Amino acid sequence: MAIEVNDMFYAYSKDEEIKEKGEYGGAVTTIMKKLLEEGIVDAVVAVEEGWDLYDAVPVLITEPEDVIKSAGSLHCGTLNLAKFVSKYLDGARDMKIAVTCKPCDAMTLRELMRKDKVIEDNVILIGVNCGGTMPPIPTMRMIEDVYELDPKDIIKEEISKGKLIMETAEGEKAIKIDELEDEGMGRRENCQRCDMNIPRNADLALGNWGVIGELAGKATFVEVCSEKGAEILQTVVDADLIEIADPIPKGIEIRQNIDNIMVKQANAQKEKDFAGNTGDILDVLAAYKDEFSSCMKCYGCREACPLCFCEDCCLETEGPEWVPGGYTPAAPFFHLTRLVHMVDACTNCGQCSEVCPCEIPVAKVWSTVNNKVREIYGYIPGMGSDDPLPFTDHVSKAKWL
Repeated sequence: MAIEVNDMFYAYSKDEEIKEKGEYGGAVTTIMKKLLEEGIVDAVVAVEEGWDLYDAVPVLITEPEDVIKSAGSLHCGTLNLAKFVSKYLDGARDMKIAVTCKPCDAMTLRELMRKDKVIEDNVILIGVNCGGTMPPIPTMRMIEDVYELDPKDIIKEEISKGKLIMETAEGEKAIKIDELEDEGMGRRENCQRCDMNIPRNADLALGNWGVIGELAGKATFVEVCSEKGAEILQTVVDADLIEIADPIPKGIEIRQNIDNIMVKQANAQKEKDFAGNTGDILDVLAAYKDEFSSCMKCYGCREACPLCFCEDCCLETEGPEWVPGGYTPAAPFFHLTRLVHMVDACTNCGQCSEVCPCEIPVAKVWSTVNNKVREIYGYIPGMGSDDPLPFTDHVSKAKWL
């Protein structure tokens, strides 16, 4: 059988060890292992457990037998692996890699590819569905205070049917996600307004949504999103490493309905987050002047941002722009400069807010202005579009200020 773009399957590994260790049949782990065994890639970029299940760390895997160590998912994997690829692997210029990526990882990698900071031909994107990630420390407190469970006892978490489910060896406990987030708990604030849950901008998009019938919980739903993805899946199937079956039509419908519901929730959160803001840069900065006044110029947002990649940052220049000696401009000019440089490319990954010691809602500000960019230019970052990048055409479609 020839596998083509847009094909959909239920898939599970034929390797019993992988099937047991991995989630939903271990399809992702099996694919990654085969890519290394065949020399199709030099390494696999994934996330594995650090100190505990709430400490997700990036890992570069070069030996096929080590892939299984990254099997399964972590509760609080808030990393954006695009930063790891662009900064520490030199954008995959001298190696071929496969990356397990959430939608925001894939979006950021695609945007970096457009800017020639990551070499597209050397990267395979194995996307996994994501309904949102949770901040580690607040989540552990939530599990103790609200779920009345020991965080160390949690073996699995999942958002299903509008509830955040925590599973222990003794059973499950579920609470409505809306109730948690109304109280400032649950998913990170940027995840709450994310409208991309199925990473169709990757080469393959995999997840458990839509797997029903006798394979429910035992297989992965796979959607082929590119020619590269079709070739990869064909290689693994031809090697008789995974079993595939046509998805049940009702399962396809359920998968799409889940996505639709989450997109609707994200749009509602956007309306709340963007309420009263025009999206014009100076209006937004004025609205958040009190928050920005607490900025201590630690450069955390700049360092964490996977799309802020200039080697010589103008914010640290010795003049004539600023006072000689590398004086950092006062807020909000510091943030205004960063906005002008990269807000058109922002993928709402939330890394900036994640590291801010002053708890400034940086991601919310960037997302507000980026929404205005989308409105004016119709450009959605990270989707692999060939449309001109915002601000590169000679005639602007609208006045900003």
